[in-house]
Amino acid sequence: MAPKLYSKAAPDEMILRDHLAHERTVLANERSLLAYVRTAIAIVAGGATLLKVFADVTLLRVLGIVLLVVGVLVLLLGLWRFAVVARRLRTVYQHTPPSEQPS
Repeated sequence: MAPKLYSKAAPDEMILRDHLAHERTVLANERSLLAYVRTAIAIVAGGATLLKVFADVTLLRVLGIVLLVVGVLVLLLGLWRFAVVARRLRTVYQHTPPSEQPS
């Protein structure tokens, strides 16, 4: 597991620049998810096109099926990465538990 680099960063102790940096990071994670989705759609569309247009050529049918599977895998990879990064960002941005706050 990755070390908790920002385990002491409590949102109530952060300045405006830190809050804005967090928001930019969240938005970058969303843009990455959209890029994965866009790529997956393009790969699946290419595979479906090969299957529809070149239905009589065996090699291209196999390539079309492979592209369909790869497109779905890219989508699943993107969703997984988005969830992992979003979870990590949420844990970094959470309030410090009362037991760890300085008195």
